[in-house]
Amino acid sequence: MTTGLLIVGHGSRDPKANVEFESLIAAYRTTRPDIDVAHGYVELARPSLSTALRDLAQRADSVVVLPLFLFAAGHVKNDIPLALSQARQDFPTVRFTVANALGVHPNLVELAFERARAALAGAREATKTAVVVVGRGSTDPDANGDFCKVVRLLAEGREIGWVMPCFIGVTRPLFEETVELVARARPERIVVMPYFLFGGRLISKIREQVEAFQARYPWIKTELAPHLGSDNRLLKLMDERLSEAMGGVRPLPCDTCQYRVPVSAVTGKVGGLSALLWSLRHGFTHAQAMPHVHAHRPLTKHVLVCGNADCADAGSVTLIATLRRLLKETGRELDIRVTRTSCMGRCGEGPTVAVYPDGIWYRGVKETDAKELVEEHLLGDRLVSRLIDNIMQ
Repeated sequence: MTTGLLIVGHGSRDPKANVEFESLIAAYRTTRPDIDVAHGYVELARPSLSTALRDLAQRADSVVVLPLFLFAAGHVKNDIPLALSQARQDFPTVRFTVANALGVHPNLVELAFERARAALAGAREATKTAVVVVGRGSTDPDANGDFCKVVRLLAEGREIGWVMPCFIGVTRPLFEETVELVARARPERIVVMPYFLFGGRLISKIREQVEAFQARYPWIKTELAPHLGSDNRLLKLMDERLSEAMGGVRPLPCDTCQYRVPVSAVTGKVGGLSALLWSLRHGFTHAQAMPHVHAHRPLTKHVLVCGNADCADAGSVTLIATLRRLLKETGRELDIRVTRTSCMGRCGEGPTVAVYPDGIWYRGVKETDAKELVEEHLLGDRLVSRLIDNIMQ
């Protein structure tokens, strides 16, 4: 049984970008002599996706399509499935499988930081440096959201002053408006990181906008980092996506789980034992810190009584003791709690009592009012109108 792999790129009007893409394919081909590796483009270059798919299906029993796209947007979600639908009709005996797009992955996060490292190394103080990461921009909210997640992961654990996502087109915030906003924060240095696999006209557009910004703000050292380009980490990720597709595996969204792999500069929680201990401690902390169904019945009412000096002099301490005693006599002390608080902002008008979740505040409540307050409001859900100070809306 012969297996073919079709690596699909976007295609560019810039021939150099297509050469860069095809050089990456050639590098990957040398790592997988066991399969027939071909390539095709969605648009702007040849061979087209449909032509490449047809050619590969004629010489393979099984074809895996690997979208060499950073994120799954229109081309991955629409163009490739449509081409595959036609190919399955034309070649009913061939098994076609689609791999995931590259997506959010620590390999790409690290590669992006590696590209920006040289510019960051020249900064006197990382906290006064801004990194502006520029994405393509898409009409697909998922793709834009994944890009912003990558930028956040790039920032994690690194003491960089600002790490900002933006786009060169299609959606906002655009690069020009983002870098203008960053300039107002007065960084000493700005590193612009194009989050693109390959060069092309959009990289040229980013370069032009960076140069225009430098002319307007010559006192801010601004440097354009290289795009992602070819790298062993990218080749390994391609192999990972291929293996998932051939094995029928759809990975859980934990490629960037801090308990499984190092993410950016966050490494302390990686590993089976570390992850287990962290989970146990996390669960224990929650069990100790917050009420839950096994600790006690949920409160029906929480009574707050001011115990600050002014209210205490007016009898609030005795009032608290009486309220608690009356509730205990009725057997309701577990679901109606009386809590002594610090100043509630009604000095000279107390003792002040607030009942939640009802949002009712009483003022001038005496120990002799305790029985009426318990019987009418706390047990009978009827307000003691003569004592009402405020009703919180």
